Amino acid sequence: MRFYELDREGRLAVLKDHASLTDEDVEILREGSGIDFKMADSMIENAVSFISYPLGIATHFLINGKEYLVPMAIEEPSVVAAASKGAKVARLRGGFTAHADPSIMIGQVQVKGIKDLGRAVEDVMKSKDELLSIANSKSSLARRNAGARDLRCRVIDTDSRGKMLIVELLVDVKDAMGANVINTMCESIAPRIESITNGRVLLRILSNYATHRLVRATARFAREEVGDDAVEGILDAYAFAEADVYRCVTHNKGVMNGIIAVALATAQDTRAIEAGAHAYACRDGRYSSLTHWSRDSNGDLVGSIELPLAVGTVGGLTSTHPIARLSLKILKVESARELACVMASVGLAQNFSALYALVREGIQAGHMRLHARKVAMLAGAEGNMLDEVAERLAREGNITVEHARQIMQEITHDISDGKKVR
Repeated sequence: MRFYELDREGRLAVLKDHASLTDEDVEILREGSGIDFKMADSMIENAVSFISYPLGIATHFLINGKEYLVPMAIEEPSVVAAASKGAKVARLRGGFTAHADPSIMIGQVQVKGIKDLGRAVEDVMKSKDELLSIANSKSSLARRNAGARDLRCRVIDTDSRGKMLIVELLVDVKDAMGANVINTMCESIAPRIESITNGRVLLRILSNYATHRLVRATARFAREEVGDDAVEGILDAYAFAEADVYRCVTHNKGVMNGIIAVALATAQDTRAIEAGAHAYACRDGRYSSLTHWSRDSNGDLVGSIELPLAVGTVGGLTSTHPIARLSLKILKVESARELACVMASVGLAQNFSALYALVREGIQAGHMRLHARKVAMLAGAEGNMLDEVAERLAREGNITVEHARQIMQEITHDISDGKKVR
């Protein structure tokens, strides 16, 4: 039986076996929220409650030769199914190939009031080793063969506020997202930078534009499975996104549906991921697609994606939120770089399925089928009756609880007359 055909307990049993979950792990998944009010109150100010998202599992993912079950937290219908469909088609040609750069993050120190910027840059660079040593003394990264690796200077002209010196740390944060350690390092070198430059330090903070932390994924989608007409349609849809910013924003939003759903499930900084991705889409001076689509010599559809992904498998909520810990356990990733590869592959799969649906039946058909199933469940339909009611709701286009109950009465009447429910 396929994963989506299992009931909840059957799905939990599969996850328990796949990820060697304990009975306690399964109970956390069964209970749902993963946190209580005490934890919520420790996380934010003025807490009053907490909100939950549905957590689903995307299937069929084969990435760099490894099988994955991918937890996704999202409220939008069809996203988990679409990611699974994309992964299923991609695995016919070997799945996804992905690579993530080392986890290098950028920290910035803003310096104002410098009389001789050229001299200041020279003096800062002469003191690079000293500044790196100060930065590394404030973290345990060096003991893990990581930490501040390099330092650079940039002079920027702000027009309205004059020229400024920006001193940037390049830090290998390994399996952390890195925000806290970067900020600490920037603050630690600020006094020494002031004394070297005779300037005044203002901001000391990481950049969420993680251009040294790129991830790339590619996959081939078999022409015999996709269909020549759909391949041509997807290429036309991609050309539309590349040429028109109004379409491209929605195109990239679909990509991020998959990426952010995995990010939420694993308690990543979704705002940082979104900001970095959309900034990267503008890297050439105009907003463009995060994915690229073409046809190879065999006629297969070839998709690729490239974007910065600053994610972590240790630290912060990733390590403390019970559901996030279990999501990482289900994924069985061994590093932040591997997690980034999974997330990029999910984004590419999601983009394929969205484009495929758009050029075939339209995006609403799949949404409406899932909505119909949800309405049928609200009406009380179960088992075989649930499938029958959902199918009729979608087919007849009247997706309401009242109509679902009417269909249920008709089915019950048919059963009493000796007819079978499909």
